[in-house]
Amino acid sequence: MPELEIHHETEHAIDPMGQKVGVMAAVLAVALAIVSIASHRTHTDAIIHKSTANDKWAQYQAGRVKYHSLELGENLVTVFEAKGDKTDRMLADYARQKKKYEAEGKQIMGEARGADEASEADEHRALRFDFGEGLLEIALVVTSLYFISHKQMFPAIGLVAGVLGTAVAISGMMV
Repeated sequence: MPELEIHHETEHAIDPMGQKVGVMAAVLAVALAIVSIASHRTHTDAIIHKSTANDKWAQYQAGRVKYHSLELGENLVTVFEAKGDKTDRMLADYARQKKKYEAEGKQIMGEARGADEASEADEHRALRFDFGEGLLEIALVVTSLYFISHKQMFPAIGLVAGVLGTAVAISGMMV
């Protein structure tokens, strides 16, 4: 029966550079995970803000329809030349409601614009996180090429890409 040859770790020379590159790859992977999560959360925030803005704009439009309906009522009273206490009370009520809808409309428009601006800001931050994420992915892959080639240029390039990716991602928090 042929003997099975079992290799042990002690038979191979320990590669100190490989250990350092392995730790660097692990650090890059952790940074990549953090930036990916930040990117996804920021995109989610942008979607929520955009949804809020859309809801506010729809609410604003509904108020404008009500406002124009009141204007139509006033015009009909004028065209038909209606007179009397009931007409005066109705026109006063229309005027009160128009003021209310106009004030509400301004407030809702401000809220909608604010939500739109928040969505835009989130998208700008998310873009930086996405770019940082891409650089960190490149850094991790290029660094890992050391284990195939044993060329030190790959971890060096990976380190540069990793530092740039981290810097870009951090700039996303500052925007």
